[in-house]
Amino acid sequence: MSQPLATTPSVKDATESIIFPPGDIYSDEPPLESDLHREQIDLLIRLIKWWWRDRKNFYATGNLTIYFSPNQKKSEEFRGPDFFVVLDVEKKDRKSWVVWEENGKYPNVIIELLSDSTASVDKGLKKQIYQNTFRTPDYFWFDPNNLELRGFHLVDGQYQEIELTGKSWLWSQQLGLYLGVESGKLRFFTPDGQLVMLPEQEANQQLQQANQQLQQANQQLEQERQRAEILAERLRAAGIDPEQIF
Repeated sequence: MSQPLATTPSVKDATESIIFPPGDIYSDEPPLESDLHREQIDLLIRLIKWWWRDRKNFYATGNLTIYFSPNQKKSEEFRGPDFFVVLDVEKKDRKSWVVWEENGKYPNVIIELLSDSTASVDKGLKKQIYQNTFRTPDYFWFDPNNLELRGFHLVDGQYQEIELTGKSWLWSQQLGLYLGVESGKLRFFTPDGQLVMLPEQEANQQLQQANQQLQQANQQLEQERQRAEILAERLRAAGIDPEQIF
């Protein structure tokens, strides 16, 4: 009597047998290198969130773990980027970035802040991960100490270095902004070369403009008063009382 043929599990059965780790995972990042690093990360996050304050389809954060393998919670050779932006996702707070809970989406832009202890990894291993696994279109690194700034754009699967502009800025296709150094800090600049400002900087600029307009208005009033006084003196010299004209 012939034995029944063994059945091969279907693709559906195989998929259903995979057990994904929970998506609600806390970030697991080490302390930042210095106050310079923390302040720079906070600055970049605040700037991009303010610049895109009316957008609802992006996520920007820093020093947050990216979990990208469903077979392990995190790569033993990987730490989260210092700053990254993901486009076309829901704008909400997260404990970490879990790729399998975000429809497989990886960052569109990553910025690493170099230090003596991380520079070799940021320029080597992480660059390879961002190129080959994340396929992140725009990758930059910046050294807050010596102000070194370099950028790379993904072309046919390989990072090509972005050329500096005449102002030593780098263009980010994904952000639609330039990156450049201003007063020792990495900042964003608009396509027409304007500095992207924080809300308090914008408010201060508007206040300065309002004060300038007020000063100009006061100067014009003073000039009109002086002209009126000169005219009144001339009328009096001609024997005419200026108060009787009207």
